[in-house]
Amino acid sequence: MSNMLPACRRVTGPRARQTVALARYASTSTKEKFRVLVVGAGSGGLTVANQIYNRFKAAGKPLNAGDVVVLDAADYHYYQVSTQNQTVTYSTLVGAGLGSKTDFRRPLASLFPPHITHIAENVKSFYPESSSVTTTSAGLKINWDGIAGLPQALADPSSGVSSIYSYDTCSKVQHDIDALQSGNAIFTQPAGIIKCPGAPQKIMWMAWDKYQKSGRGNNIKIDFMTGMPFMFSVKKYSDVLNALRIERGIGAEFQHNLVSIDVANRKATFKKVDGSIMDRDFTLMHVVPPMGPLDFIKGSPIADPAGWVEVDQATLRHVKPEFGNIFALGDCSSLPTAKTIAAITSQAPVLTENLFSVMDTGKVSSAKYDGYTSCPLLTGYGELMLTEFKYGFVPKESFANYLGDQTKRRRLFYHFKKDLFPWVDGKWFGPSGLFRPKFV
Repeated sequence: MSNMLPACRRVTGPRARQTVALARYASTSTKEKFRVLVVGAGSGGLTVANQIYNRFKAAGKPLNAGDVVVLDAADYHYYQVSTQNQTVTYSTLVGAGLGSKTDFRRPLASLFPPHITHIAENVKSFYPESSSVTTTSAGLKINWDGIAGLPQALADPSSGVSSIYSYDTCSKVQHDIDALQSGNAIFTQPAGIIKCPGAPQKIMWMAWDKYQKSGRGNNIKIDFMTGMPFMFSVKKYSDVLNALRIERGIGAEFQHNLVSIDVANRKATFKKVDGSIMDRDFTLMHVVPPMGPLDFIKGSPIADPAGWVEVDQATLRHVKPEFGNIFALGDCSSLPTAKTIAAITSQAPVLTENLFSVMDTGKVSSAKYDGYTSCPLLTGYGELMLTEFKYGFVPKESFANYLGDQTKRRRLFYHFKKDLFPWVDGKWFGPSGLFRPKFV
């Protein structure tokens, strides 16, 4: 069998997806083989599928049409999504009233060029020993049940509870924020790994700005309740964001995890790091649910003990030699960096180069991923802090030499996020911008 790719990125729409690859055993019991099989047609999957095909072509060793196949049963592709198949980047814009959610989705089938095969099925299980997968039409969901009362609260139009982490509820975020005239507004973030770790506070900053500009600021108390011990994982940005929070009069409790919601009494219960609990009254609450690895990855031989696809953090190739034809990027990977679309833009060229090299020579290339990721952090209408960093949460700023320290909030960065980034999905190469990086 030829080499395979599990570019593991979970993205888009009402079903979950990751990226893996090679021989597929269809749910019809018909055996089909492909040179490269990508599991998941999100930002990672689509990007990698096209880059792999183009890399072989550029080397004068073009693949045949149909050699690269993508498995994904979703109906739509969404501009940037969270773990376990729900939306984040576009839904922040929708929740802040900067666009309609339908503006940020496209029919998935329309995004495949003729030379990339699309099979509208999802992976059910992996058999890496035989370089194969079985498929099913069923999907997976985010862990909405991880917070008692959350599903019921989201379904209740009068609950005041919403979340940008679902396509179905991101419009409710905007409605609830607009409708609130006075009271307590709580914005939560869980401990642990989530998609786009800046998103929980982005929508908070946008709500604060809206209340100030509409004359409601003095009537609404805003609190940021986070399970994390800081505002942001990178100290440089965290310190500035915390100072901004204090300046704007926003309260905060750190290492407080939301565990239950009582809509009838408008009470939210949080668990502290010492195990004790605390109740808070709310009028409006934006909730970020807990997240984690998908079950079909977690229970497979390719996962590490935590449930992520276990890959080398530099080459993105599986760490076990017997699974050397498996590569992963994005949300499902074990890479110790923030799970964002920006990370994928930097991971994809490295993965592509190494996968090409393994298929061509049997060895990885010199291409190495340094952990680059970015979180374009909205702090209000017309302003944005562009955080960029690499492994070790060390800043790696693209514009600092030209514009100065990126802790400064800029309107230019705001328009990057709002008007540019949604339309360069798949065409951006991380710090290299529109130009594919070259590897020696």
